[in-house]
Amino acid sequence: MAFEDATHQLNNSLSFTNQSAIGVSAKTKQNGTNRGILPQIDSNFIEMSKPSELNVSRALNARNNKETVKMFGWGKFQPTFLQRFCTAKWALFWLCWGGAMQGLIVNGFINVVITTIERRFGLRSRQTGLVASGYDIASFVCLVPVTYFGGRVGASKPKIVAWGVILMGIGSLTFALPHFLVSSYRATMSESNVCQSGDANVTTYESCSHNSHSDSFAEQENLSWTVWLFFLAQLLHGAGASPLFTLGVTYIDENVSKKMSSVYLGIYYTMAIIGPAVGYVLGGQLLLIYTEFMTVDASELGFTSSSKVWIGAWWIGFVFAAVACILLSIPIFGYPPSLPGAEQLQQQKVSEAYNADGKNTEQSFTKIKELPYALISLLKNPTFSFLNLAGATEGLVIAGFAAFLPKQIENQFSISPVWSALLMGLITVPAGGGGTFLGGYLIKKWNLNCAQIIKMCLIMTLISACFTSCFLLSCPNLGFAGVTAKYQATKLKTGIGELTNQTDGIEFSYLGTELKSACNMECGCSKLNYEPICGADGILYYSPCFAGCQAEYMSNIKTYSNCSCIEKTTSFNANLVPEATNTMCESTCQYLPYFVGLCFVLMLFTFLSTMPALSATLRCVHDDQRSFALGIQWIKVRLLGTIPAPMIFGTLIDDTCILWQETCDQEGVGVGACLIYDNNNMSRYMWLLALVGKTLSVTFFFGALWFYIPPKQSTINGENAQAVNNSADITTVATVEAE
Repeated sequence: MAFEDATHQLNNSLSFTNQSAIGVSAKTKQNGTNRGILPQIDSNFIEMSKPSELNVSRALNARNNKETVKMFGWGKFQPTFLQRFCTAKWALFWLCWGGAMQGLIVNGFINVVITTIERRFGLRSRQTGLVASGYDIASFVCLVPVTYFGGRVGASKPKIVAWGVILMGIGSLTFALPHFLVSSYRATMSESNVCQSGDANVTTYESCSHNSHSDSFAEQENLSWTVWLFFLAQLLHGAGASPLFTLGVTYIDENVSKKMSSVYLGIYYTMAIIGPAVGYVLGGQLLLIYTEFMTVDASELGFTSSSKVWIGAWWIGFVFAAVACILLSIPIFGYPPSLPGAEQLQQQKVSEAYNADGKNTEQSFTKIKELPYALISLLKNPTFSFLNLAGATEGLVIAGFAAFLPKQIENQFSISPVWSALLMGLITVPAGGGGTFLGGYLIKKWNLNCAQIIKMCLIMTLISACFTSCFLLSCPNLGFAGVTAKYQATKLKTGIGELTNQTDGIEFSYLGTELKSACNMECGCSKLNYEPICGADGILYYSPCFAGCQAEYMSNIKTYSNCSCIEKTTSFNANLVPEATNTMCESTCQYLPYFVGLCFVLMLFTFLSTMPALSATLRCVHDDQRSFALGIQWIKVRLLGTIPAPMIFGTLIDDTCILWQETCDQEGVGVGACLIYDNNNMSRYMWLLALVGKTLSVTFFFGALWFYIPPKQSTINGENAQAVNNSADITTVATVEAE
C-alpha cells in the first residue's frame, strides 16, 4: 500500500510537467532547431514522464538515426509497445519486487523457520546462527567484484541484478532440499509413549545404552549434517542478493534527479522491509500445515499446531519463492545499462562529497590497478568511515534480532511459532516499512543537507536506545516437572536406598538428570521420546511416560488419564477435564502487549535512520565512487556486524539452555536441540546486546557529524542551487525528448 500510494501521488504531480515537456518538444521540432529562449521546465520528473507516444517516438528516432539505443527488451527483441516500461518508475517497480523477494526469503521465511528446523533436524542455536551468517558471508565475498565491475563504465547493472535474482531462486530451492532428502518426520519413536508399569520386565529408565531401538533412532534422527546444506543455500542467497542493494541502489540514483532520489530509494527500501513482514506472516501460516501433509493426516496422529512436537510445513515457502525469483528475473534482464535522460540528470547534480573543492578533479577509477587508490581515497574520508561503523553496529543488532527475536518471543511468552511469526509481521510492517519510507520522505520534505542528515540519524538512534528496555520484560518459565518445578514430594527408590526427590530445594536442572521420580520410577521411560504434555496442574511433563500416565485416548488431540505424577485437586473431575493433553500450557504472564508496544517504537526509530544513513553515505563521497563506496560500506557492515551477529546471539542463547534433547550420537547426551531456555537470562542477554549496540551507534554517528567538513567551495548557492536542482535548461529537455 505504501508503494502504491506514493506512486499515485507522484503520478498526479506530473500532469502539468509532462504536458509542458511534450509541447516544448513539438514546438522545437517544428522550428527545426533545439535552441532558443524557452521557459524552464522542472527536470525532477523528466525520468517519470508517462511513456505513451513520447517513448515510442523516441525509440523510432533512435533506430532511424542509428544512435546508441537505450531501449527495453531482450537482445534484438525490443518491440515498441514494450518501451513504456523503459522508465525509472517501472525500473523501480521491478527492483522493488526483487528487494521484497530478498526480504521475504532471507529475513522472513528463514527467520520464521529457525526454531522449526532446530527441532526437526536436532540443531543448536549456534548452528542455526552459522546458517543465518552464511548470507552475509557470501555477500562479503561478492561485494567487491560485484560493485567494482558493476560500477565500471558500460557495465549493465540490471543484467547483473537479474542473474543475482536467479541465484537467489536456486538458493531457495536448495534450502528446501533437506525435507526431501531425509526420511519422513516422526513425532515420537513409539506408538504409545505411556507408562508401562504393569510389565514386570520394565524397571529401569531407557537411554542410548539401554534402548534396543537406539541404533534405528540414531539413524533416523542424527540429521545435523543438514546444517551444511542450509549453509550452502544461504551462501547462494547472499551471492544473489549482493547486487540488489549496491548496483540496484546506484542504478536508481543514477536515473532519477537528486531531489527524487531519496523518495525512490525510500520506496525501494520500504519494499525491502515489507518483504520480511510478509515472510513472517505467510511463513507463520504455512507452519499451521503439517510438514508431511502429503503422506500423513496429522489429525489421525492426534497432533495440532499447539503441540510441542508439531513440525509445520517450513519448506513450502522456499519452493514457491524459487519459482517467483526465476520469473522476476525476466523483466529485469530487459533494462538497458542506463535509462534515457540519465546523462542530463547526472550533469545537474552537485557533489556534497567530504571536503570537496567544487572543481571537477575526480578520477574514474575504472582500471583494476587503480583499485587501491580508490580504496585509499575512501578510507581517508572520516565521515564515511564513521558511517560504516555505525552501520556495522546497527547491522549487528538488526541481524541478530531478525534471526532470534521470534525465538525469544516464543519462549518468553510461551506462545506457538505461528503466533510468534504473526506478531513479528505485525510489528515489522508498520514500524520497519513505515520507518524506512518516512526517513526518506523527511529528507526530501525538509531538504536536508549531508550534515543535517547525519544529525537526524544521531537523534533517531539515541531515542531508539532508550526503548531497548523492552527486553527487560521477562516472564517466568512455565513449570516443567523435574526442571523448573518439582514432582510430588515422594521418595525415589534406588538400588542403594531411598533418596528424597532430586528436584527438592532446587530451581533448575541441567541436561535433564532430574526427570526421574518415584511416580515414574517403574515406567521404563526413555528420554529419547520427547513428547511434552500439559497436566491438569498446569505443569509440563517431558512425556506421558514421565508423567506416569497409563492410558491414552485419541480425538482431535491426545488426552491421558491415570497419571501418577500429576497432582489433582479434590474438586478435579476426570470425566469433565482430562488429566493431561499433548498441548502447550498457557502462561499467566501479561507482559506481551507491553513488549509488543515498546518493541514497535524501538523498531520504528531504528528504521527511521536507515534511509538517512544511506543518503548520507552517498552524499559524503564523490559521485563516481558511489557504487564502490556502497560495496566497501557493506563489507564493513557484514564483517563487523551482520556476519558475527547471528553466531553471537546463537551462542548466548545456547548458554541460557537448561534442558537439552538427548540423542544417541557419538557425544551422547546434549547434542540435540535445546528444549527449555532460562527466560530470565535470555532476557538479560538480549537487552545487553541491544543496549551496547545502540550506544556504539550513537557514538559513531556523533563522530561522523563531528568530523564532517562541508564542501569548501560551492558552485551553487542559495536560490541558484534550488533552481538548478528543480529546473533544467530547455535545451536539455528538448534533447531528451528528441532522442
